[in-house]
Amino acid sequence: MSANSSQPPSTSRRRHLLAAALGGAELVTLSRTAPASAQALPTTARLPLTAQTTEGPYYFDAAKVRQDITEGQSGVPLDLRFTVVDIHGRPLAGKRVDLWHCNAAGVYSGYAGQVDDHDQAVSTKGQTFLRGSQPVGADGVAAFRTIYPGWYEGRATHLHMKVIDGRRTLLTTQCFLPDALSEYLYTQLPAYRRKRLRETLNSNDGIALRAGDTVFGAVREAKDRYIATLMLVVDPAATAPRESVPPGPPGSAGTPMGPPGQGQHAALDGNARVAAIVPGSKS
Repeated sequence: MSANSSQPPSTSRRRHLLAAALGGAELVTLSRTAPASAQALPTTARLPLTAQTTEGPYYFDAAKVRQDITEGQSGVPLDLRFTVVDIHGRPLAGKRVDLWHCNAAGVYSGYAGQVDDHDQAVSTKGQTFLRGSQPVGADGVAAFRTIYPGWYEGRATHLHMKVIDGRRTLLTTQCFLPDALSEYLYTQLPAYRRKRLRETLNSNDGIALRAGDTVFGAVREAKDRYIATLMLVVDPAATAPRESVPPGPPGSAGTPMGPPGQGQHAALDGNARVAAIVPGSKS
């Protein structure tokens, strides 16, 4: 399934299949409220800064200023719109957003030492798929065209971003996507289907829990793709904390990448899984 040819199933079919995948629970929602367009707020109003998160071991500057970062990777098409503003809602035009994430199989480009779903060693050294940079426009928006990310053990579904001003990184963060939508895609579509159930969800991912609501993207359907939005509220005078990440991946893509002490989780099933994935549901 290519990024250019895949189409999300109809809403009614998707809801039916997702309910079946989750054991019959009603799908309550696929996303949180989308952020407003960038515009100046009253002088007394302040937006909460987007939380800084760990960079992880898979970042490098691919030196590719491009909107479409798919490079032929298979998966469901996903458009991303990041609105970059200061605490007053003013667009930070001219800044740069770097984006990188794993493919449908949970593998990042550019690194050896990763492991796929069949426990086979994978090397993507020299490749740059699902990486790119975009300037922030006058409206505060940096837009990308990609695929919906897959997952790997120890982490919930996420994308990585940086907001950069020249040589200075203002923000390093991650964007988390709705578990209900991820569960549907991962259980129904061949490109994402795995031999085991993912054990880490938004509700028990240490990075997501520590970062809070500022890192949860909103997702809506278009005719042939999903569209995710997230407002990145940045302090233009800030410098993102430096991390002591060793060169290359610490083991494999199956290694938990959360904060120290996060550890592994047993995969939930049945009603407990429904309660953890579907907003507003009860076990």
